[in-house]
Amino acid sequence: MLVIGSRGSQLALWQANYIQQRLASLGLDSRIEVILTTGDRITNVSLSQLGPMTSTKGLFTKELEEALLDGRIHLAVHSLKDMPTELPPGLRLAAIPAREDVRDALIGKSLAELPEGARVGTSALRRQAQLGALRPDLVIESVRGNVDTRLRKLDEGQFDAIMLAAAGLLRLGWGKRITQYMSLDEMCPAAGQGALAIETANDFHGVDLLDDPAARATITAERSLLQTLGGGCQVPIGAHASIVDETLRLRAIVASPDGAVLIRQQSEGPVSEAADLGARLAESMIEGGAREILDDGGA
Repeated sequence: MLVIGSRGSQLALWQANYIQQRLASLGLDSRIEVILTTGDRITNVSLSQLGPMTSTKGLFTKELEEALLDGRIHLAVHSLKDMPTELPPGLRLAAIPAREDVRDALIGKSLAELPEGARVGTSALRRQAQLGALRPDLVIESVRGNVDTRLRKLDEGQFDAIMLAAAGLLRLGWGKRITQYMSLDEMCPAAGQGALAIETANDFHGVDLLDDPAARATITAERSLLQTLGGGCQVPIGAHASIVDETLRLRAIVASPDGAVLIRQQSEGPVSEAADLGARLAESMIEGGAREILDDGGA
């Protein structure tokens, strides 16, 4: 029987159960083992304040990867946007199933409904920077915790609105709580947003059939851009790739934390050159001024 490693949050367990069902459709029995990660233990500090470890060790992946390496689990299920761009030796990204909605979403009030000085909660510098560029009059504050915890804080009146990834809300059946889906022009998603990652040891191939080629190509481009830029949670970076008429289109942003400076570029190329496309766009953005932002952010 296969052992699936997962974090213990409601969303993480939904994701693990979804993969368990997919494995069952292939005739593979499995069970889920919950593993507590560093990111689950540290909930009172924003990710941007935790230092370089967020981009090098993986706050939400390190303990799961250790379990893979010592053989306690056969596969780990992650939200792909939580994964560092470089995996530990001996591990691989074995499968990326088809993506859910990649957009960010506002819950509570829409952007147009928020009055001047309204309090908006979000845990990501990427969202804070782009919100700041759209509405510099808003008071944007960090909010950590699981999806249900953040919704509770909104319902208690701690915020006028909160911003979350639409994918998590849709997966948990809370799509009706979404007040506004942010367009990709307004809010460039995080690299890998809306996608699940199945990580295994290099010599384990039992889940490869769950890989979706389109998701793999778009994720490859986004992660290549992120790796070339060298940015972690301390720098607001967004990346989104899509396939249109067999052409891979990639858009990206690098912003100062307050949103005062925002570099936005896009490019396109063959699907087969996804990694090269991401690297080239990153290099173009560095030439266009992103290096100064990245250096200021400690990347």
